[in-house]
Amino acid sequence: MELANNYFKQISEIITKARNRAEIAINSELVLLYWNIGRVIKTEILEGNKPEYGKSIIENLSRELVAEYGRGYSKSNLFNMVKLYEVFDNEQIFHSASGKLTWTHLKKIMYIDDPLKREFYATLAINERWSVRELEGRIGTMLYERTNLSKKPEITIANDLQKLRNEKAMSTDLVLRDPYTLDFLDLKDNFNEKDLESAIIAELERFILEMGRDFAFVGRQVRIIINAHDFYIDLLFYHRKMRRLVVIELKLEEFKPEHKGQVELYINWLAKHDMNEGDNPPIGIILCPKKNDAIVELLNLEKSDIHIATFLTDTLQKKLPLAIKNAKTLLEQRKQYKEDIDNEQI
Repeated sequence: MELANNYFKQISEIITKARNRAEIAINSELVLLYWNIGRVIKTEILEGNKPEYGKSIIENLSRELVAEYGRGYSKSNLFNMVKLYEVFDNEQIFHSASGKLTWTHLKKIMYIDDPLKREFYATLAINERWSVRELEGRIGTMLYERTNLSKKPEITIANDLQKLRNEKAMSTDLVLRDPYTLDFLDLKDNFNEKDLESAIIAELERFILEMGRDFAFVGRQVRIIINAHDFYIDLLFYHRKMRRLVVIELKLEEFKPEHKGQVELYINWLAKHDMNEGDNPPIGIILCPKKNDAIVELLNLEKSDIHIATFLTDTLQKKLPLAIKNAKTLLEQRKQYKEDIDNEQI
């Protein structure tokens, strides 16, 4: 029986890998097919005739194709194929299709007007294996505009995206963003026996884990000792592609200059005591509800390894007070319960 189970696992793995290869091949052929159809319609029908006459030809063509091959060749979908041809060249389509971007992914991406923004979402969707729903969510929350990379010169943006595609090397500017969104946070009464701050941080961990699939969670309230003094890092991550430890310091007040010194202490300690061979220097992210841009500029943080980012304040105002209220209530109940137990023992 055990021998049969071993053979079953071995053959199952072979079948799964073959199916995955088949799905990739089918998707690649489908996308390339649509790109070529778009090329023919664009170059031989629309460009060779007056616009209205060309549209009339496409309507007739669509009816015949639908009758023969199904609804995938509707008039609107044929124009989607034209758009696909217009915004992607042949090399980009081959890379996107082989990178497991489906036709539905590409329909979401190709109507983004800015070429660099379009390239950003296509590259990140491949790198992080986003589902169509995840892609929609990233576009809807303006992920590109919130990254540090979007504020850089166009040549820098193009180079960083090319390095990610070709070398799987992710720059710090691609990872860091401001503001961070809390829209998906689901704050519930699920706090444990930690104090109020830990209860809030526990909920925010879910948000931090959504920053990207290359983040690996190391720990929360990570203790470091400096000359017999204890310090605690709120959240510690490791980014696999950057090969860097990432310190997350949570503040529930407006950013203050002294916060920078606190995080500098943490990342300098990690650089000295907790780096592995091949790692790059640690970086720090300070998350706070509000920051003064003039103060941040004077601190010259652009040249440091510390990033200051805000929460989307409308979401914070709605959900964070509820978390605080729930945590306080839960802690008071547990305190009263402990007192009742102690009194019974007396």
